[in-house]
This record gives sequence, C-alpha cells and structure tokens, in this order.
Amino acid sequence: MTAPALERVASALRDEGGLLAAALLPGGADVPADDPALGARAAAGPRAAADPDAYAAVVEAAYEGHLLHLGRSRILDPADADLAILAGDRLYALGLAWLADLGDVDAVRELADVIGLRALAATAGNADLAAAAWDAGATAIGFGGSPALEAAKRAARAGNSGAPDALRDAARQLGGEMARTRCVSTASGQPSP
Repeated sequence: MTAPALERVASALRDEGGLLAAALLPGGADVPADDPALGARAAAGPRAAADPDAYAAVVEAAYEGHLLHLGRSRILDPADADLAILAGDRLYALGLAWLADLGDVDAVRELADVIGLRALAATAGNADLAAAAWDAGATAIGFGGSPALEAAKRAARAGNSGAPDALRDAARQLGGEMARTRCVSTASGQPSP
C-alpha cells in the first residue's frame, strides 16, 4: 500500500509543477524493505473505511515530509538540503489539507500532534521518540485516539524518558482493541466496523 500511496503524493507534486515536480525520482517511489508502512496502518482503521487509499496517502505524504527533514526521501531527490526542508514542509501541509478535505477534524488534530512531537524529538535528538510518535499517530489517524494516547503525548511533551514506550503501548492498544472488536463481530455474525 505504501508505493501506491506515494505515487498519489508524487502525482500531486507533478500536477503542481515547479521545483518539487522537477525533483521527483525518475523511476517512481523507492520504498525500502524496512519502511514502516504507516499509511497502511492508518488505512486499516475504521475512520479510513470510506476511503482507505486517501488515508494511506495522507499519512505517507506527511511521513515523507518527516523523511525529507532528515535528508532522506522515497520519492524526491533530497540532494539540496534547503529544498528538502521546504519540500518536507510542503508535504506536511499537503497531508493536513487532504485530511481537512476528508472532513476528519480529529484526524487532522492527530496528524498535527505527530508533526509537533516529531519537531520536539528532532530538537532533543531523540529518533526513538519520533518513530514512536509516527507509530502512535498513524494508528490514531485510522483508529481514533484514546486517553492512554493523550497521556503518552503529554509525557512526550514533558520530556518523560518513558514516552516512546507509552506511545507505542497506546498504539498497540488502539490497533489491538479494533482487531478484537472485528474478531468478536465476525464470530457473532455481526458486520465488522
């Protein structure tokens, strides 16, 4: 699901033209084997049920923005560091705009939180916090939030060293609860959410 989502992002950049369109990799998306497939995670949730491909593209656009801020990319040549930062900002904005177009204000808030936590992690030089924020954020975009997730985000903002684990635990709970609900609903003959 990552490559098609990234092609949707690349297509949007191509349609806009300009520097970012010119910087697109000629062979299409270069998805590494260890890619976290965050878009697929969001697309699996009940919030995304009406348009899972759109939710996958939203998350992959924003995650691509994160990668560009780190000097890496799956769809663009990040050789120019200044352009990579600007492209990252553009892709964050694109993901937020696409979510707003879907009318999912709660998911917009979750994505904005991920972007904020990612910036906090970058300032602290904490790659583990950034990865955990993306894990939890992608899950929350698709599955919805929880009190445990909100507590984990507060812990991250406060600089709590256990915040990455709390974010991952909250993500597992969100995804696990939905999986259990689907299994129970399917076993009882009721339609899955």
